[in-house]
Amino acid sequence: MASTRSWFPPLSKPLPPSHHRSLCIQCPIKATYGIRPSKEAAVDRENLPIRKIPGGGGFPLIGPLRERLDYLYNQGPDEFFRSRIRKYHSTVYRANLPSGPLVAQDMRAVVLLDGKSFPVLFDVTKVDKKDLFTGTFMPSSELTGGYRVLPYLDPSELSHAKLKKLVFFLLKSRRDRIIPDFRSTYGELFDSLELGISSSGRADFGAFNEYAAFDFLSKSLFGINPRETELGLEGPRIIGRWVMFMVGPVLTLDGLPRLLENLTTHTLRLPLFSTREDSMRLQGFFYSASRHVLDEAEKIGISREEAYHSLLFITCFNSFWGIKIFFSNLLKWISRGGVILHTKLAQEIRSAVRSSGGEVTMSAIEKMPLMKSAVYECLRIEPPLPIQYGRAKKDIVVESHDSAFEVKRGELMVGYQPLATKDPRIFERPEEFVAMRFVGEGERLLKHVLWSNGPEDGSPNLGNKQCAGKDFVVLVARLLLVQLFLRYDSFDIEMVAGPAGVSLMLTSLKRATF
Repeated sequence: MASTRSWFPPLSKPLPPSHHRSLCIQCPIKATYGIRPSKEAAVDRENLPIRKIPGGGGFPLIGPLRERLDYLYNQGPDEFFRSRIRKYHSTVYRANLPSGPLVAQDMRAVVLLDGKSFPVLFDVTKVDKKDLFTGTFMPSSELTGGYRVLPYLDPSELSHAKLKKLVFFLLKSRRDRIIPDFRSTYGELFDSLELGISSSGRADFGAFNEYAAFDFLSKSLFGINPRETELGLEGPRIIGRWVMFMVGPVLTLDGLPRLLENLTTHTLRLPLFSTREDSMRLQGFFYSASRHVLDEAEKIGISREEAYHSLLFITCFNSFWGIKIFFSNLLKWISRGGVILHTKLAQEIRSAVRSSGGEVTMSAIEKMPLMKSAVYECLRIEPPLPIQYGRAKKDIVVESHDSAFEVKRGELMVGYQPLATKDPRIFERPEEFVAMRFVGEGERLLKHVLWSNGPEDGSPNLGNKQCAGKDFVVLVARLLLVQLFLRYDSFDIEMVAGPAGVSLMLTSLKRATF
């Protein structure tokens, strides 16, 4: 075990008695190294019949309330959408979204759940993305200094191109720091995880990952270590509260009684005064850290204040929250692949690094096709941002595999990505994690990986809404697997349910032997 000093707080000491009563979830194994699917199953058809969009959301008040309870509690998002596919015999239908009547003016939407209809949400000639990042709920702009930040802007708005250009500048200007800062920060993370496993038999990856993610983003993008500032270790906690005010009405909170939650966070806007002090601390940290980027913003034609609030949102919500969710998902699926997959990944990664003189470089990473495919497969099977939205700019026709549907100007459309990217008309064995799916000829299927608000084989630009940090997210996910399998031959996990939700616990890390 590592003997280096841990920079991470002691979150893996022996668990209190209440945690020992948590349920260890035994999930079915649906992951393989496997045989790459040989052909794409989707078939394009011409002259599809026009069909009236089924569904309607039920009676006023009663229908939206029932669907909100189904979505949030009774069924959960996945079964909510699947059950209505079965009911309407269609992957396109009408339904109500979960935000309550006092936080959303209109909860009705046209739902898109297959790989053919979903991409209309990326076509900015057909859909408007204004104020739709979190769907029918738009958080108060007081949380972002009175500005509408980049994710809420449509490409037709002048500020969109300027702010996205600024994000491109930030990523380009700091690109040489990403690999070294990731390796040093996550090297300390794995040291701490080893210590946690040795002392208590398991370590909470999610808890440690929060601190590592915030440290990494602060160092690599802004050149500052938060632990050496007044913010200290408080960053992840403050972001957690701040995000709650951003998306509370569309989330469920573990540990809060359903009735209380439904009458508060899903029906009323949370009072902003309760988070103001914490927000000011976070804002002060990032304002000081981002001065070099704000200088560039003024050259582009954006005020420092407007630029700063978009940078804060993108770093804390898009980047930090994305890494927090996606890294746990990635380890979960790789773990389920078992020793065969782990051995193949370790062999490939170590061989590529050796051939690059022992250094982890971009060229070395490009020589790891299985590792790259495994990352894409995780982004396909469990995307970090599952829902995307768009409002029809004009009357349009949306096509599924079997029918065409008329959507009127102004109607809201919502796509639930975990079903669209498991479309059996596109992917073979769609419900199964197949690590080799995107190797070789399988790369042509990347256009159906949609997590970034655009196809994986596409590129973000000033005129679209594809995530500006798309390549950054893919790179850091790859670096996590590189870091993991340079150090270890294999690892084991438990998914443990407790009062704060389900946690990914590492129970063993088997040190590299070859």
